Parts: sequence; structure tokens; C-alpha cells
Amino acid sequence: MDKLIELVNSSLVSGAVIAVLASWLTNRARNRQERQAEIGGLRVQADAMMVAVAEVQAAAAANRLLWEGPAERARSFLLATLAFFGGAAQARIAGGTDAQSGQVGLGRAAELLSRDRVASKQNAAALREPLSRAVTAAAPLMHCSDEAVVTTAERLLSALSDVEDTARLEAAMTAFGRAVSAATTPQPSWWARRRASRPE
Repeated sequence: MDKLIELVNSSLVSGAVIAVLASWLTNRARNRQERQAEIGGLRVQADAMMVAVAEVQAAAAANRLLWEGPAERARSFLLATLAFFGGAAQARIAGGTDAQSGQVGLGRAAELLSRDRVASKQNAAALREPLSRAVTAAAPLMHCSDEAVVTTAERLLSALSDVEDTARLEAAMTAFGRAVSAATTPQPSWWARRRASRPE
């Protein structure tokens, strides 16, 4: 009878140890799986943010090239001058006085500059959509468990408010990339850390 009780007790202890070990392994595997899913999600979100930032930069560069460069300003000035003289000449041919010719010329130049200004504003407004995508991409990053990712994402969003300051924007992008890289790099196991700290 004692043998039977001893056998049952050892079976219960063995079963309890196995149950605890199985529970620990299950929790560990679940935690690792959740961590991998979190890392994958963070990478996708970070990629979306970088793509949105690149779109903003491209739209700003196109706007600068098409509307804000010295060549474009010279073109606008030349076209306004030609419109002025063309309007003035047309009014003079129609029998207008010098004052009337000047007024017609100014009207033509103002009309041309007004159309140019409207087109420039519309092109600048095209930045709104890429900026909106950047804000949308940054939203999930603000809830990241890694504080460095949250901070650098905020800085990157802030840098986008002045897209012309390319040095600040590039620095913010670099800091964000480093923070995401650090957050998505798998942590070495306890055993690997112990081996690394052991002197050779």
C-alpha cells in the first residue's frame, strides 16, 4: 500500500512539474509570437510613414521646381511684361489714349499674374494630400510601446511642417529609422547575453 501511495505521489509531482513546464513553454511561445507580430506591424507602419514622407518631399520639390524657382519667376515677369505691352498696343491701335493704353496693359498683366497665382496656389494645395497621408501613417506609431519610436515619429511629423528645411527633415528621418531599427531588432536570449558577457 505504501508503494502505491508513493507511486501516486511521484506521479502527481511529475504531472504537476510537467503541467507547469508546459504552461511556461506555452506562455513563452505565445509571448514570442505576439512580439513577432508587433515587430512586423511596426515595420509595416514605419514603411508607410517613410513612403508618406517621401511623397511629401516629392510634391514639395515639384512645387518648388514648377512655381518657385528663379527661372519661373523670371518667366512670370516676362509674360506679364509682354501682356502689358500687348494690351497697351492693342488699346492704342483701337484709338485709345496713352492713359487708356496703360490701363488696358496693366489689366492684361494683372489678369495673367492672377491666373499664374491661382495655379501656383492649386499646386501648393496638392501638398495637402501627401501631408494627410503622413499624418494618417503616423497615427498608429503614436501608440507604439517603444517610447523612442513615438518621440522620433513626432519629431518627423513636426519636421514635415516645414518641408523646405531639408536638413531638419533628413535628421528626423534618420533618427526615426534608427529608433524603428532598434525597436524591431530581436533581443538576444538570456543565454546569448550571458555568453557575450563572459570573458574569453
